Amino acid sequence: MRNRILRFLTYSAVGVITGLIVAGVVVVAEKVLLDAVLHRSLLQQACAPALGLWIAVLLLRWSDSGDPLSPSTSEEYIRSYHNKSYVLKVLHLPFRLLAGVATVGFGGAAGLEGPAIYAGATTGSAIQRHLSWLFRDKDGQALLVAGAAAGVSAVFQAPATGVLFALESPYKGDLGRRALLPALLSSASSYVTFVLVSGLDDDLPFEVRTDLVRVGFGQRELLGAAIVGALCGLAAMVFSRAIKGAKQLQKSQPWWMMATAGSLIAGGLVILSDVLFDAPLSMGPTAEGQVLRWVLNPDEALPMLGMLLAIRLVATSTVIASGGVGGVFIPLAVLGLIIGRIVGGWIDVGLESMAFFPFIGVAAFLAAGYRTPLAAVMFVAESTGAPAFVVPGLIAVAVSQVVVGGSSVSDYQRDTRVGHLERRFQMPITSAMKREFRTVAGTDSIADFVWQFAFPRKQLEAVVTDEDGQFQGIVKVSDAGDIDQDQWSKTKCSDIMIQGLSPARLSWTVREVSALMEEAGTDIYPVVDTAGRVVGVVTDQSIVNVVELLDETQGG
Repeated sequence: MRNRILRFLTYSAVGVITGLIVAGVVVVAEKVLLDAVLHRSLLQQACAPALGLWIAVLLLRWSDSGDPLSPSTSEEYIRSYHNKSYVLKVLHLPFRLLAGVATVGFGGAAGLEGPAIYAGATTGSAIQRHLSWLFRDKDGQALLVAGAAAGVSAVFQAPATGVLFALESPYKGDLGRRALLPALLSSASSYVTFVLVSGLDDDLPFEVRTDLVRVGFGQRELLGAAIVGALCGLAAMVFSRAIKGAKQLQKSQPWWMMATAGSLIAGGLVILSDVLFDAPLSMGPTAEGQVLRWVLNPDEALPMLGMLLAIRLVATSTVIASGGVGGVFIPLAVLGLIIGRIVGGWIDVGLESMAFFPFIGVAAFLAAGYRTPLAAVMFVAESTGAPAFVVPGLIAVAVSQVVVGGSSVSDYQRDTRVGHLERRFQMPITSAMKREFRTVAGTDSIADFVWQFAFPRKQLEAVVTDEDGQFQGIVKVSDAGDIDQDQWSKTKCSDIMIQGLSPARLSWTVREVSALMEEAGTDIYPVVDTAGRVVGVVTDQSIVNVVELLDETQGG
């Protein structure tokens, strides 16, 4: 009972600490820096994103004793969730947070949810490592998930969204387990802490008057929701590929070249936005709400909305490719908002429902981009305070999930949660392969195989090779029983061996070779190189041994 109470207090403590950190980050980045930048001259606004990118890149390069950090934030949470040996170091936290503040505070088209999730996950992970005695019988990722939930809860002031996002985001089609209660307590305490400390309880990421969404669920509304979902699914597929391409560029090209190119592109987009929209709509998560107000303006033409969609997509991809630090949750939401508004211009359901399709688009694009359908719908409901979005939002989200296929903005998401043995069977074949082994020749007699090989080695099956080491088949002692023992010395192993088997390759997994062993009915199987020579064998016992070893060293 005592340990249970201590765990509950720890879950809440993770939320409080995360809420304090996120409050500081949001106030400095958005309410101090970004607000000041948006009130500067056009020239200063055009130069600001470049300054933020360079500060972020240099901070990451000078951290950790000169070993450059990646600009990943929320991705670090997903990576650590799936790889228990990957530790989120507290030492890296201030560098990534300051880089995120610089990127977003000086106008980079990214969100602060990335640094917020990273801050919470790092905090939770560190506390759990120091209090391992308290969580010995619990899921080792409980506080990691709780911290991530707390980060989302604070930055969006949406506790339920935080819980669902933390549980959904590690997988494309599944939920994390054994962390619901920690996430709930941490998310709630983080939200309360953030609101009390920052005083930003009325500053929601998406605000909309409820009289703008007074609509029914008629045929046009539901059909429009499905169209929004389909378009958002297609656009999310494009956006996911753009983000992954940007990440590859950031890793493969010289850092100074990408930072320079990103600075020029970001500055050019600021000027282009001013020319087209008379506002810096390419800057920050939402340009302090200017993007939302512009998109929901009923007087804006559809071609101009299309231009804004392209500018925001390029702006966010540029931040990622240049090495800036920030999340893509809000950029996804903004793109969905614009697509929904475009559809709303085609399917007119009256001025009172001007915000209906845009916010359906927010849910659909978020769900398709991050593969978090429940969190996406909950986010729209919480951030707008309009429950009328839920039913059509679910329709749009369902359609977007079908259309987007297997795409995702995350490199570390897995399709579904796999079981203990399933994870082991996904290991490379080399992890279970024995490199020290003996084979028998096809010309050897059954007597030699049984009396000189099988019984002395207590090995009832053997791989048969020719003089060049090429695989021929598998011989079993049980098959020798079908031959009269008087004939063993005259009968070759090649006469009774199992033939026609396809040997395993070094690139295979344990699952693939296990399937062939079961099909052939053998306890041993050969592994060959590209030349067809046998370089190792896998046995049923070697598979069991590696599974038991990993269980001992990794705790299952």
